[in-house]
Amino acid sequence: MGLEIERRFLVKGEEWKQNAQNCQKIRQGYIVSSIKDWTVRVRIIEKDQAWLTLKSPAKGISCNEFEYLIPKEDALELWELASNKLTKTRYKLNLQGGDWIIDCFEGNNYPLVIAEVELTSIKQKVKPPSWCFLEVTKYKQLSNAALAERPISDWSKEDLMTINLN
Repeated sequence: MGLEIERRFLVKGEEWKQNAQNCQKIRQGYIVSSIKDWTVRVRIIEKDQAWLTLKSPAKGISCNEFEYLIPKEDALELWELASNKLTKTRYKLNLQGGDWIIDCFEGNNYPLVIAEVELTSIKQKVKPPSWCFLEVTKYKQLSNAALAERPISDWSKEDLMTINLN
């Protein structure tokens, strides 16, 4: 069984770019999406690689995650069939304390920028960089699946104010 443990943070400014190593264009389409149950997603990284991912909530900030490399042609067909989609550019960061990435969302989720750090344990301590201004790990409306279904461009001013995105 795969277990994903991560913390997520909203990002302000561009100071993070000094730690960016490389970037990838990502498309994600959601076949099944549930906050309380399973999410099934197809992810296409640029035009070369594709995965089918199954996720379900686990304990605390962790989730069960199973990823399978799939043929690009299958991924493109699944992308077309997906009812909820999003696009983003992902940057890997050279930082201590876990595997850090930055997702810069595009389209209807622009200008949202979220930092994620993958951890090896729920108890692992994290010292977020200064450009991380709000932890959103438990904000389900900011999960990728939720953003594909209801992008921030559809949020009310009140919703945006709850996460300082106005």
